[in-house]
Amino acid sequence: MVDTKVHINIVFIGHVNSGKSTTAGHLIYKLGGIEKSAIEALGKEAAEMKKRSFKDFIKNMITGTSQADCAVLVIDSTTRGLRAGWSKNGQTWEHALLAFTLGVRQMICCCNKMDAITPKYSKDRYELIVKGISPALMRIGYNTDKIPFVPISGYKGDNIIERSTNLDWYEGPTLLEALDQIDEPKRPSGKPLRLPLQHVYKIGGVGTVPVGRVETGVLKPGMVLTFAPTGLQSGVKSVQMHHENISEALPGDIVGLHLTNKKLSDKNLRRGYVASDSKYEPAMEAAKFTSRVIVFNHPSKITKGYTPVLDCHASHTAVKFAKLVTMFDRESGVELEKKPMSLKNGDAAVVKMIPMKPMVVEGINEYPSLGRFAVRDMRQTVAVGIIMVSLLKDDVAMKEADSSLNITSKKRKFEILPLSGSGLVIGNDGRLHRKNIMCSVMSTNDKGKTSGNTPVNQLIAADPVDSIAARLHSIELHEPADRNINPTTTTTTSAANDEDM
Repeated sequence: MVDTKVHINIVFIGHVNSGKSTTAGHLIYKLGGIEKSAIEALGKEAAEMKKRSFKDFIKNMITGTSQADCAVLVIDSTTRGLRAGWSKNGQTWEHALLAFTLGVRQMICCCNKMDAITPKYSKDRYELIVKGISPALMRIGYNTDKIPFVPISGYKGDNIIERSTNLDWYEGPTLLEALDQIDEPKRPSGKPLRLPLQHVYKIGGVGTVPVGRVETGVLKPGMVLTFAPTGLQSGVKSVQMHHENISEALPGDIVGLHLTNKKLSDKNLRRGYVASDSKYEPAMEAAKFTSRVIVFNHPSKITKGYTPVLDCHASHTAVKFAKLVTMFDRESGVELEKKPMSLKNGDAAVVKMIPMKPMVVEGINEYPSLGRFAVRDMRQTVAVGIIMVSLLKDDVAMKEADSSLNITSKKRKFEILPLSGSGLVIGNDGRLHRKNIMCSVMSTNDKGKTSGNTPVNQLIAADPVDSIAARLHSIELHEPADRNINPTTTTTTSAANDEDM
């Protein structure tokens, strides 16, 4: 039987002890989604988890939030709990900010522990909390007119599934009703496949099973995947969701993969790697990238060479601030200062970054979920940002291998490399095709013989005659009828766009 229901991914966020687990568990239990034996096992695991530092779970929270369509922000309504959540070391505001930064635009706010306030289930207390929290969420970027504020008791079940008589003054939706009202997210299934890995499991009798969420494209059994940044490949034997095999996985689906390559394991596949279709614009390692960054919680100043951890999708990688390019006004976008010496809280800047270990990121306009990040240092979030341009490692290698010539026309700027026509296709196809450019090359072999114009698009090879000895002579732009290109816009290849650091 085909499952025609819309799949929505939810993340519960909020300060420690606000009641996230209790609320989520009560909701799942009431809906019959968990067995008694599983509840007992989870209880033992929760007891062990409480012995560890709650700060260490921010990293896992970011991984989960990066896969969510909607965030349920759980607020402790008691005086002490509310104050702790919004204190300097509180996590309520940080979690909400991280959710917005990672692209979660839909939110439900639960005013929890209404049974524990004085007087119990107080309408005045609820209204005071809503009035106090709304401006903070608006400053982050949320539209509070679209956020339902639901008074609940995660422990006793008030307003979780059914309306509570203890809260008869409340006329809004219950938590379940609010979840049913979530807008169906847009699913970019027409783009190339991108599937960041969240976990890699080793299952007896099956082998290595990577798990992650499909962000773009379509995943089907039989496909050959490339795992970036390593470039390792494997066929897909089956795709499983909710313990059932499926014929295809679409954006938003969190799936497990049964791979055909038995050499892959949790030793060479890790959280943060990105799976993609080997035959259709596969993901690649980023050598460096240009970002817009907003600093808001750094204890001193950020200077060139600063190396914090960048949390992007499921990846947590040390990244160096290699160059502070320019500082700009956060509201207007107007440039304030070129090559600033440092950045402090409240500053917004364009920064060139270099990953300290192999990492996969993408430009915000091409793959939004792989182009948003949080900057973390000293176990706290110090800045957030978006990736404007990502320069692939192969692009850097090509740029540095030979001297290049930049040619600018009225419509486009090209970087021409001394390669054969087929070499141009292989080396530049990803860059040109991602920029919606179709072109042809005029190549000349070592005897001066012209091979003629050869269309270049995707992975169509150039003229095979003397292709090894051929050298690039000229390049011409073709405006394909099936592509929407603005002729007034200057387009450059990634390498031409990104100057040396």
